[in-house]
Amino acid sequence: MRNTKPFKSNKTGTSSDSVTEIRLNKYLAECGVASRRGADDLIASGAVQINGKKVYELGARVDVKNDRVMVDGKPVRMETRKVYMLFNKPKGVMTTMEDPEGRPCIAEYFQRFEMRVFPVGRLDYDSEGLLLMTNDGDFAQRVTHPKHEVLKTYLVKVSGQPTEEQIRKLRMGVTIVGGRVAAREIEKLRGTNSDKYDWYKIVIGEGKNRQIRQMFEKIGFDVMKLQRIAIGKLKMGGLARGEWVLLGPEEIEKIFQRDTERLLGGSRALKRESGKHGGRKSLKAKARDESSRRKGQSSSHPSSRKPTRKTGASSGAGGKGKRTSTASTRR
Repeated sequence: MRNTKPFKSNKTGTSSDSVTEIRLNKYLAECGVASRRGADDLIASGAVQINGKKVYELGARVDVKNDRVMVDGKPVRMETRKVYMLFNKPKGVMTTMEDPEGRPCIAEYFQRFEMRVFPVGRLDYDSEGLLLMTNDGDFAQRVTHPKHEVLKTYLVKVSGQPTEEQIRKLRMGVTIVGGRVAAREIEKLRGTNSDKYDWYKIVIGEGKNRQIRQMFEKIGFDVMKLQRIAIGKLKMGGLARGEWVLLGPEEIEKIFQRDTERLLGGSRALKRESGKHGGRKSLKAKARDESSRRKGQSSSHPSSRKPTRKTGASSGAGGKGKRTSTASTRR
């Protein structure tokens, strides 16, 4: 029978001890068991015990000094040393540490590593490329939470050849399972020379489940191959499939950096697309347009023109008046 009552730890003592009590999902993430979202799944499935009792409440708290926590019957403890890794996930491997169906998992590539780590985000079974691994729950939360908008770059091979109009829809946004999403940047790669498929580079910020596959399905195309090549400014480089490397502070910082020039160019392109296809103007823009139109009508009316007086400074053969260069006003 499930324990549906809120779990209470064995903590006894003064209120000053409360600083050692944290949420169970955060504790599991700090132990390197899973991300906070993954920890919630473990708790809901009944895989977690505190002091010998199964816990199902997602908001349960644990005393890190006094409580004994076990996952799948194995004790876990908080790691003091944090590690960050870049892993080149092969196609045909699950982004999980175990699979009930017996399919290959990324855990097989980290069996000899001395610390427990978990994946940051996911790549589906048929996708490959850059995957971050860590035992730092706060880091994983920062990378995956939508509010931080960490950008991910992919190479995509699609069946057929989308038109410019269809690609424009991906830039403007489409609705998929999970909400409305849009490509921050998308460009066709040159040199493929095939009438059966096209290659694209696409940048997204949301990272929803099977997002890119769903986006291309919305415009009528299947994704034949999908490879993540960068997160932020961190690129995979020449790392072979199935290999991983530890990241230093400078490489970790690149994850949260943006290519501002590239994004600015994408923003300008999006504005041009909106203008070409009847993008909506704001009320302020409409008011400015109307004001300019009225001024133009007023200045063109004969009665509104004022007589001009020629002065020696600006007219006549001997006039030495200075004229404003039209070129300088266009700079």
